[in-house]
Amino acid sequence: MSDELSVALEKLIPQLTNRLPPTPEFLSELILSSSVLLIIRYPDQNGPIVGSGTLAVFRSPTGLHAHLEDVIVDRESRGLGIGEALVSRLLDIAAEMGLEGVSLTCNPVREAANKMYKKLGFKKWDTNVFWIDLNN
Repeated sequence: MSDELSVALEKLIPQLTNRLPPTPEFLSELILSSSVLLIIRYPDQNGPIVGSGTLAVFRSPTGLHAHLEDVIVDRESRGLGIGEALVSRLLDIAAEMGLEGVSLTCNPVREAANKMYKKLGFKKWDTNVFWIDLNN
């Protein structure tokens, strides 16, 4: 795990959420897990990290499942097709793993992201999402 990745996520995470960026220790645990953390460099493999996304892979009694999490493209690099390339590659990885599908949630205010997911073939799933705050 590199310092470059930590620095990049310190810039990217606040563009997605008000949660704190991951610590180097947490990033190491993520990288060693069955989940996939993918980064995007632009304009080529020698450029800076401008985006990342996670394919969170987990098992349950009904099989192997995956959920896209924390897909972020730096605001200065949006509109260049980077998010679409990132998500497409994560979906390719999911297919290579033999997964039947991938779920995600996306805040409705992220209009461009919602539009991109629909363009890539994601369909709105009629289900209830529940959350419990275990800190309160």
